[in-house]
Amino acid sequence: MTQTTDAAAKTTPPAAGPRRRRRMPHRAWFVAAVAFVTIIGGAAFNSLPGLLIDPLHERFGWSRGEIGFAVSIDMALYGLTAPFAAALMDRFGMRKVVVAALSTVAAGALLSVWMTASWQLMLYWGLLVGLGTGSMAMAFAATVTNRWFVERRGLVTGVLTAAGASGQLIFLPLCAWIVEHHGWRPASVTVALAALVVVPFVWLLLRDHPADVGLAPYGGEFVPKPAPRTGAAKRTVTVLFAAVRTGPFWLLAGTFAICGASTNGLMRTYFVPSAHDHGMPITAAASLLAVIGVFDVIGTIASGWLTDRFEARRLLAVYYALRGVSLLFLPMLMAPSVHPPMIFFIVFYGLDWVATVPPTLALCREQYGEDSAIVFGWVLASHQVGAAVVAFAGGVARDVFGSYDVVWYGAGALCAAAALMSLVIRRKPVPLAGLTR
Repeated sequence: MTQTTDAAAKTTPPAAGPRRRRRMPHRAWFVAAVAFVTIIGGAAFNSLPGLLIDPLHERFGWSRGEIGFAVSIDMALYGLTAPFAAALMDRFGMRKVVVAALSTVAAGALLSVWMTASWQLMLYWGLLVGLGTGSMAMAFAATVTNRWFVERRGLVTGVLTAAGASGQLIFLPLCAWIVEHHGWRPASVTVALAALVVVPFVWLLLRDHPADVGLAPYGGEFVPKPAPRTGAAKRTVTVLFAAVRTGPFWLLAGTFAICGASTNGLMRTYFVPSAHDHGMPITAAASLLAVIGVFDVIGTIASGWLTDRFEARRLLAVYYALRGVSLLFLPMLMAPSVHPPMIFFIVFYGLDWVATVPPTLALCREQYGEDSAIVFGWVLASHQVGAAVVAFAGGVARDVFGSYDVVWYGAGALCAAAALMSLVIRRKPVPLAGLTR
């Protein structure tokens, strides 16, 4: 026994004392980073419509109502695709769905270079880009957050939501410069390339579930990867039919429809042409919209942090009330040049732009549990339907009244209604399981 012990002692290296292991960041943060870059690439197209309304009107003679209708198709399909995308990610995995979505966005942007009729604008901008962008964005962010994170969900939701604004920050000034110096076609090509560049990163680096790499979600316990769910479309519709039988769904959908109307439908589409109507150069107006993106990133991440700590209903009420007040003042701030009151509006509005997303997603998760990603997809659909209505109405209002002022005032009043609706959302969870049978 002694000889064996001595031999072992000779072959075993002496203890070097306790070693401090370097703790690597959890894999969930790398997945979130890939998702962030992906949403930026997919969101590049969102920089274009507001920049191209006047050039397309001048080049082809299409009315602003026609162009606005194409944008409204894109926004409506963006929303209506989202809930099905969440279910498709459960069936086929995030990687396959997101790669297909990015390729579709690139195809729509490239094909628009050769369009000569307004129906082609509606097909390429509306159908293809709408389906592509709707298959990722918020549904993608919700799926990543639900699968990979238990802790810090509000913060991660805020960061991924801010990715869309980051894309705006990057591409708006660039596309505005390209449109002004080289025309609208090179800008469309730039957007298509941005979507294609992201595809290899998604395919090589994104993983569908923590169990794929033998990990537990961040802040949680290990969960085996669930089997792929068949009948994605049926499940999506079944969850919708169950959700519409509950009161919180209608309040969440109604407030988020107003959110879409007052942001994507109005500000993103018509701020640049509205400012241009008042004599402001397109590049200056686009730069202001990009600055909104800067503060949107700050505001959305801060909103995610606040959502982890305060009641989501009250946060929503404050956000909508402040947004409504700011929109009522905007028509009085339009001028040929940038001045301090306009800068104050840009900062103020930017902090509030999509700050509503983290508390809305938190309320969906609180109310609907494991079906929350699909329910949020339908709530997002209402967001985009609201955006689509205003994208079309704004163009028609400009054709009829010669000004966008009536739309700004209307959106401000709607935000006041959304603030009141937020406060009456109940906090008790809604079990959908019994309603889907």
